[in-house]
Amino acid sequence: LRTLSTSDDVEDRETEKGRLEEAYEKCDRDLDELIVQHYTELTTAIRTYQSITERITSSRNKIKQVKENLLSCKMLLHCKRDELRKLWIEGIEHKHVLNLLDEIENIKQVPQKLEQCMASKRYLNATDMLVSAVDSLEGPLLQVEGLSDLRLELHSKKMNLHLVLIDELHRHLYIKSTNRVGQRGKDRGRIGSLVKDASPVPLLDVTNLSTPRKFLETSQFSTPGSSSMRDSSLLEIKEDTELDPEENSNVFMGILIKGLAKLKKIPETVKAIQDRLEQELKQIVKRSTTQVADNGYQRGENISQENQPR
Repeated sequence: LRTLSTSDDVEDRETEKGRLEEAYEKCDRDLDELIVQHYTELTTAIRTYQSITERITSSRNKIKQVKENLLSCKMLLHCKRDELRKLWIEGIEHKHVLNLLDEIENIKQVPQKLEQCMASKRYLNATDMLVSAVDSLEGPLLQVEGLSDLRLELHSKKMNLHLVLIDELHRHLYIKSTNRVGQRGKDRGRIGSLVKDASPVPLLDVTNLSTPRKFLETSQFSTPGSSSMRDSSLLEIKEDTELDPEENSNVFMGILIKGLAKLKKIPETVKAIQDRLEQELKQIVKRSTTQVADNGYQRGENISQENQPR
């Protein structure tokens, strides 16, 4: 229109009009040829565009529906909030009840397990099991009336367990340690009789024996720092279920002391050791005297049989 309006006269306008019509016709022919050449691609593109448009429309409708559902759920949840809170609290209560039932079932098996541990002298495991069970029975399970008999039984066992531990501690302090010295003397006596040594049997060398005294000698002049180290080593003591618990007396006595500490019976243990100290030492002297006399009598018999007055 701008080109036609700027024409000088009608002839120029008609000429320009014919040129434009020819250009339009040529453009239409070229377009038709391109459409014929790319008919498949155009058809695919149109179908793809149509499919995408339909998916977008469907997605918009679905999102709109989801928003409406969320608003509806929000309204319903707001109306049911008290009921949901009640159900949540009931769920917590049921879970707690299940935990208590599991704990009760485990505690019912404590007496049997305790007897097994005591029979195998696993005193630390027995102490841990008994203390934990009594704490539970006197704590969360205090209101369970059906456990009253079991509570009394375990409480009685806890009150008497420290007496067993103290007896074991005394046995290792005074009997087992001195038995090693006596056994060494017997071994030397047997060796002397086998080699027919006429010289007097030397005195027993106890400097290298592992005794409770040797176990504590390093701590007689210790510093506060070393004391904390001893405390930490005592805390690290654990029972080995695969080994004989009495194989190492020092570790076994550490286990006994740790068990007494968990039972909170250390003052009673110290008092019992002080009260029985004189009696136990007298028993050591008595046993040692008997062993020395028996060894001397046996040596005298062997010497007289060999006609050696010496």
